[in-house]
Amino acid sequence: MSFPNVYTHRKVAEAKAKSCDICYKLSSSVLITPDNKDWFYICPAHLKDTGFCTPFIDQAAVEARKERELREEIERVKKEYEEKQKKKNEKPDKGDKDENDEKGDKKKEGEDQKQQQARDRSDTMNDESATSPAQEAEEEPRVFELKSAFYQLRLNKKRQAEIARRNRERLQDPNYFPSVPKSLP
Repeated sequence: MSFPNVYTHRKVAEAKAKSCDICYKLSSSVLITPDNKDWFYICPAHLKDTGFCTPFIDQAAVEARKERELREEIERVKKEYEEKQKKKNEKPDKGDKDENDEKGDKKKEGEDQKQQQARDRSDTMNDESATSPAQEAEEEPRVFELKSAFYQLRLNKKRQAEIARRNRERLQDPNYFPSVPKSLP
């Protein structure tokens, strides 16, 4: 009746919340084994306690996430560079204009560039702020390994439940108890 010491953190509906196995407060967080043999309700605060469990970090997933972020950053920089090149190529030739017109145009272009840079900054900040809550959710570990003492408690609890179930089945069996003797001694 052994199961691996790898638990996945899942959320249940608030209406289905039950008491935490450690502190008995209502909790909607559940730790469950991959094969669904063992599960229990736990407070999110206990998941951060290093004395209770440690996050199980999947190095392959971390590397894949870093690589994906790097690709997204490269794509963003390429787009910005292409936009700047298009704007640079779209500028009209200044050879036909007067010096006064050129001075006025330079001031306008300087203002336009400042406005464009401000817009670019706000766009990048909006992009970063839009992705940051999702990244924070990803940053929270989902797979945990219980400390040995708590894991042993879970194993003992499961063993006791299995023994109690077997005893109930035995008591339901009519052949479990001895029968009354039918012959005289």
